[in-house]
Amino acid sequence: MPTNVSPEYKQAEVEYRQAREPRERLECLQDMLRTIPKHKGTENLQADIKTRIKQLREELSGPKKGAHRVGPVQVIRAEGAAQVSLIGAPNVGKSTLHDRLTRSGAGIGVYPFTTHWPQPGMMPFEDIQFQLIDLPPVSPDFMESWYINALQPADAAMLVVDPAEPDCVEQVQVIFERLAEKRVSLLASWPGVEVQDDSAGPAFVNNATNGTVTESDELIADPFRNDLPTLLLANKADLGGADEVAVLQELLGTDLPAMAVSAKTGEGLEQLGPFLASALEIVRVYTRIPGKPADLDKPFTVRRGGTVRDVARLVHKDIASSLKFARLWGGGQFAGQQVSAEHLVCDGDIIELHSNS
Repeated sequence: MPTNVSPEYKQAEVEYRQAREPRERLECLQDMLRTIPKHKGTENLQADIKTRIKQLREELSGPKKGAHRVGPVQVIRAEGAAQVSLIGAPNVGKSTLHDRLTRSGAGIGVYPFTTHWPQPGMMPFEDIQFQLIDLPPVSPDFMESWYINALQPADAAMLVVDPAEPDCVEQVQVIFERLAEKRVSLLASWPGVEVQDDSAGPAFVNNATNGTVTESDELIADPFRNDLPTLLLANKADLGGADEVAVLQELLGTDLPAMAVSAKTGEGLEQLGPFLASALEIVRVYTRIPGKPADLDKPFTVRRGGTVRDVARLVHKDIASSLKFARLWGGGQFAGQQVSAEHLVCDGDIIELHSNS
C-alpha cells in the first residue's frame, strides 16, 4: 500500500467500506482510483480497484439486451438490519438451520453440496429483520469461484460446525485457510461484544466508534480485506455436541463467541436474534408524518452512532439531501424536541423529518 496517500483517497476508502449498495460502492471505487498516487508501488492496487469497478458495473447493468442470465444471482443485495452469511463444511446442517430460521424452503439433503447458490431468507427478531444468506459449503477440494464476492455485502458471519464430526477441526481449519487466501478473516470481535477470558460467554457492551480511519490503521494496508465478525454455531446439540464446543475452540485456537444449537429441534436458536441485535448494535428508529401517529410496525434500522440524516437516507435520498431538521420523541429532553440532521439517534426513537422543500 502506498505511503503519503491523500486525505481524499483515505476518505473514499472509508466510505467504500461503509457503503451498502452496489452503486455507492462503485462511486467510492471510482474516487479511490481517481485519488490514488500513480506510481509503480500502487500498480497492483490500481489493478484490483479496476477489476472491482468492472465487476460492479456488470452487476449493475444486468444482462445485455436480448440476453438471459446464465444462472442465479451470486451476490445478494443487503436487506434488513444486517446481512449475515452462513459458512460451513459439507453436511453440517447449514441449510436445515437456514430453513428453520427463515422458512426459506431451501433444498435440504443428506448428501454433501446440496446448496449450489446463495440462498437468502429473512430471520425476524421482534420488529427487526436479519437477512441470512446460506452459502455453498467449503471443502479442501472445492470452493465456488464467486464465493468471496458473495461475502462482500455481509455484515457478519455464522460459522456452522458439527462438533460430533471426527474431522470437525480439520474442516474448520480448511475454511479459515481457504478464506484467508482470498483476504477474508473470520474474527471474534463484534462492535457490541467483549470477548472474556473466563469463558463465561460473550458480554454485551457499547463500543462507540466514529467510523474514521487514520493513516496508522491496519485497514490502510489492504483496503479490500474483508474482516467478518463471526459467531460459532455448534449444530446438532440434540445429539450431545454441546459439551464439545469448548474443546473445539481450544483445538482451533479461537475465541469466537459460540452457541450450541440444534437446527432439528430448535434448541438454542432463540439466542440468535438478541445476540445479533446487541452484537451489531442495531438501533431502531420509527418515523411519523406531521399530524399523524408514528408507524411503530416497521422501524428503520441504523447502527449505534447513526444520525437523523442516516435515517433520512433510508427513507429517501431526496429527503436526506434537503433535510432541514427533525422533531424527536424518545431520546430528547422533551417530546417533539427539534434536533439537527447530525443528532445521534437512540433505539426506540421516533422522528419527524422536515425538509426545505
